[in-house]
Amino acid sequence: MFRRLFQFSPNATEDASQGGTQDTRTETANGWQTPGTGFPANTRAAIESFDSFEEIYRTAPANPPHVGYSILKVAAMLRSTHIAGMNPDGKRAALMMALEAAGAELKDILQDAMLRQRALNDYEDNQQKRLREFEAASGEENRAIQADLDKITAQYMARIQVNVDAVARQQDLFRSWQKSKQQEANSITEALGYCSPQENSMDSLSAVLERASVRR
Repeated sequence: MFRRLFQFSPNATEDASQGGTQDTRTETANGWQTPGTGFPANTRAAIESFDSFEEIYRTAPANPPHVGYSILKVAAMLRSTHIAGMNPDGKRAALMMALEAAGAELKDILQDAMLRQRALNDYEDNQQKRLREFEAASGEENRAIQADLDKITAQYMARIQVNVDAVARQQDLFRSWQKSKQQEANSITEALGYCSPQENSMDSLSAVLERASVRR
């Protein structure tokens, strides 16, 4: 039983005082590089495809010997329609008869099977190593990107807070002016009361205030 090949684990800074934005990534010939990652994006050794089994067997450090009957030939014989309906014992007897008639050595077939399994397992180990390296590199870049994102977010939040504080100060200033304005209006109203004729001072004052209210 071969091991599974893969197991995936779920795994523009800005100056607030100047109000400008700046992308902190650097464009290279191979893609965008994020500060702190040590490597540009899109250049890691991504696994795009896998070698064929024939290529794996051929390039293995200890590739299977060239024998007349390899374990793959035996596997093909077992898939033959001539023995498909046989029980396991019948298939074994038919297989042994055919191998004996062909002069095939069982030890060569067993060695061939062992070397092919070793080649497959070695290739799998190498691909898993590549996958772990790719995951580690991607994770490192993601952490660098997240750090940049947190920094940018903090800077924009600081700008937002500056604007909120500025609005609050303007509101306080306006309310203070309104209070002074009310005091000024009261002073004018009082002075006007003394300037109007005694007998119709209230009428004159009401008329003045009414006209002022209409204009406002």
